[in-house]
Amino acid sequence: MSEKAKAKKSGAVDAFLNIVEKLGNALPHPATLFAGFALLVVILSWVVSLTDLEVLHPGTGETVRPFNLISAEGLDMILSKMVVNFTGFAPLGTVLVALLGIGIAEGSGLIGSVLRLVVLSSPKKALTFVIVFSGVISNTASEVGYVLLVPLAAIIFLAAGRHPFGGLAAAFAGVSGGYSANLLLGTIDPLLAGLSQEAARIIDADYTVNPAANYYFMFVSTFLIAALGTWTTEKLVMPRLGEYTGTEQAEEITPLTKEEKRGMLYALVASLLFVAFVLWGLIPENGFLRNPVDGSILRSPFMSGIVAFIFLSAGFAGIAYGIGAKTIKNDEDVMRGMSKSMETLGSYIVLVFFAAQFVAYFNWTNLGLIFAIKGAEFLQTVQLGSIPLMIGFVLVSAIINLVMGSASAKWAIMAPVFIPMFMLLGYSPEFTQIAYRVGDSVTNIISPMMSYFALIVAFMQRYDPKAGIGTIVSTMLPYSIIFFIGWVIMLIIWILLGLPIGPDAPLDYIPAN
Repeated sequence: MSEKAKAKKSGAVDAFLNIVEKLGNALPHPATLFAGFALLVVILSWVVSLTDLEVLHPGTGETVRPFNLISAEGLDMILSKMVVNFTGFAPLGTVLVALLGIGIAEGSGLIGSVLRLVVLSSPKKALTFVIVFSGVISNTASEVGYVLLVPLAAIIFLAAGRHPFGGLAAAFAGVSGGYSANLLLGTIDPLLAGLSQEAARIIDADYTVNPAANYYFMFVSTFLIAALGTWTTEKLVMPRLGEYTGTEQAEEITPLTKEEKRGMLYALVASLLFVAFVLWGLIPENGFLRNPVDGSILRSPFMSGIVAFIFLSAGFAGIAYGIGAKTIKNDEDVMRGMSKSMETLGSYIVLVFFAAQFVAYFNWTNLGLIFAIKGAEFLQTVQLGSIPLMIGFVLVSAIINLVMGSASAKWAIMAPVFIPMFMLLGYSPEFTQIAYRVGDSVTNIISPMMSYFALIVAFMQRYDPKAGIGTIVSTMLPYSIIFFIGWVIMLIIWILLGLPIGPDAPLDYIPAN
């Protein structure tokens, strides 16, 4: 491609991104959006209640009509249940508890040391794969991946005589583009599961979505994204970047210190003891972590308490590391790490308050159920089939992600509409959730609305002061396209084989008798 053609292409990308950026910046704060949505639902409930709109519930056969929130009963519900809506909102407690444990591991330095050890001990030929793979794993505690791994990967590539943008792009692709892939459960899993469960209960009041509902798909996706990210880096991104001609000098990456190595050993021992404890409760047929009624693992204290296990495992390993590395000297250091993780949640808690009211109002009005039944009837007449339907849904999720960054905020809006709709078409909430997560992930790396996007631009400008939004999007766009194609193909294979998405999470939804 000639320089003139490259400049023209870059100009077109910049022009498109400028439009997206302006539209995104024109939107109010997400909490304000949910407050507005809640108010809109209240008004809409009154307007729709004036019509003759009604549907038959496919499960019970009962007639469902809109409930007017601008009524004496509706206003009483809004005022009397405001606190309960907030404190009872499923994602709130799970995220807070999980982050407390991760805060200990992050504050002690464990997570950072693990990432350095993994990357530095890798052979050069496997370096790109290890960086992408580490990025995927690090999104369990996503801030660490963005803040530590992305700039570290650029330093590593430069030290190896390669263009630093390549390392930065590979790490960013893993951390953000591979957000829905992992070998471990993170805070996003219980958060989305809670939203999905509340949406599913519009149709089935007793439906439960466990935090590990997408685990099988996520596990396989980890290796898919690592492989696709490696291929894209080596075959598409690096040839385009060429040789680095900037002024930034290569830095030496220091290996783990004696104290850090001792901390890693302590953390390993603590983790092995914790795993042994869990296995002790799971392996015996009458294990104390199995279901006390039938002895199963799927509906057991272990599965229902997965958030507690995330907290405990991260907490024990973090404390053990801190003792060994001498980064934790007393209980105050432990509490400081937990407190620091909570400090970052101020905006999230405000967002949850308004999101909880919106979800509750939406459920009370019966609008979600009515829209779901009407939408399902329409889709049944169109008869697209499961594969085109889900591909379309993945694409819609990917497009919405370009103008609204928060995965939980988008799902809080989309879940009450799409989950009931797909349940009525015979697809499980867990399957709908993973289709959403695929779409939400693939455009993270090209979305200016993504919260860490500006930080990635700043990292790039260290190596090229002229780098901007167009630079990062043109670099990351190949990953976005390849990830979309690869993940959609995997989703199609999953549908054709009829594989479960995770533990106790089938593809199909079968109403309980």
